Amino acid sequence: MSTNSQFVDVTLRDGHQSLAATRMTTAQAMRVLPMINDAGFATLELWGGATLDSCIRFLDEDPWERLVTFKETLGGGEKIRCLLRGQNLFGYQPAADDLVISFVKEAVVNGVGLMRIFDALNDFRNLQIPILATKAAGGRVEGSLSYTTSPVHTTDYFVEFAKKLEAEGSDQIAIKDMAGLLYPTEALDLFKGLKQNISAPITFHSHSTTGVATLSAVIAMHHKLDYIDTAITPFSEGTSHPAIEVLIVFAEEMGIDHGLDKALILKIQAELFNIFEELKKFIPAYGKFYRPVRYEDIDRKQVNQIIELVVKDDKAAIEQAIPLMRRLLADLNYPDYDDKIFEAQVPGGMLSNLYNQMKEMGQLELMDQVLAEIPQVRADAGYVPLVTPTSQIVGSQAAFNVMNGRYTLVSEPFKMIFRGEFGRTPAPVNPDVAALVLDPDDEIKHYRPASYLLPVLEDQYDLPFVKTHQDLLLYLLFGQSAESFLQKKYGLS
Repeated sequence: MSTNSQFVDVTLRDGHQSLAATRMTTAQAMRVLPMINDAGFATLELWGGATLDSCIRFLDEDPWERLVTFKETLGGGEKIRCLLRGQNLFGYQPAADDLVISFVKEAVVNGVGLMRIFDALNDFRNLQIPILATKAAGGRVEGSLSYTTSPVHTTDYFVEFAKKLEAEGSDQIAIKDMAGLLYPTEALDLFKGLKQNISAPITFHSHSTTGVATLSAVIAMHHKLDYIDTAITPFSEGTSHPAIEVLIVFAEEMGIDHGLDKALILKIQAELFNIFEELKKFIPAYGKFYRPVRYEDIDRKQVNQIIELVVKDDKAAIEQAIPLMRRLLADLNYPDYDDKIFEAQVPGGMLSNLYNQMKEMGQLELMDQVLAEIPQVRADAGYVPLVTPTSQIVGSQAAFNVMNGRYTLVSEPFKMIFRGEFGRTPAPVNPDVAALVLDPDDEIKHYRPASYLLPVLEDQYDLPFVKTHQDLLLYLLFGQSAESFLQKKYGLS
């Protein structure tokens, strides 16, 4: 375990998922991947999350081919991290065990070295099979805490969950703060609690939506968390992640050997601005924020003021550091922070997609009302953390409530949460809302959700568009979207 924090790059997965609705193509990624690989990052997050779905639905790309291309470019998959939605794989509801096992094995064999595994409800039962499958296939596991705030989500809750993940075989533990909700003063308690109770390496992952993730990253560096997730400008900050250009300066002033090629990162940044321009129609922040950032642009006097407050390890001092960091980022023309997200709890990827969806429906003027409705819907659903798929489910239901009246129109996935089909909610669901959304004869699931699902790979599939086992896996997970893609891929449509 390192005595200093090491940096992870997420630009080519979560960075563009959070800012550009996951629309970066493999060809665009390949223009910078060799340089990112040479820049000195400990790990590169390159696959998983929404990228598989986006490849087949929007980009006409085979996600398996993308993974192999990345592996060949890097000379192996050891540095490649993938985000896996637990039993949901890369989809939106639990998959059968045999599909999970086969999909995970195929991913590890074709290039995934480190599998970051999370569950939207922090239901450990949804992590067991993916963890076992990854380890059996020869991959490493980063078990993740889906961070959120609520009356039940305390520091003790997360420490106990992390201990369970470690005991089950996780090689690393990740704090997955998908909406930037980890307030810096709370970060002090969580980091200390984890370091005292966990021997496995710990990764800090947070989005900058609320304007505190970069400060929390500095606190993580001070407390020697092992890895910090970062992104390269212009696919950093805002709804994305702390900018590596900024954290490099903090690391230097803190005496941390970051081991990164600073000049090469600026070359990557220049090419990313070209890609940013090409993806501008998908980027809400385009034209409003972002400019090239050089290390000399970052005021080291301000940096040291912040560091002096952080090293006091005192919550009052941390509170003083928050406006200083926000001002430093604003001076560099990164996006404004949004304090409303502490209530709405909307993750970065969801926020950019929700914006695009409301815009396409011609209802963008209702966006603030939808954000205000989300906390109540989330409380009704048992304080589920908002991360795929629960973020989309709760966000859509909040939009329905605003446009049609509360629970007048209820989505089937929202009913599934109430029936226990995604797992145990952190707190009981609102019984009054349950009476509204469920039918009297609805069965409530009490056991592990996937235990109710029949195997799918034992059946025979005589489909003209399924040529390989990888094709079959895509079809079984993504259904019609995969069928349309494969029909086009093989010239059958």
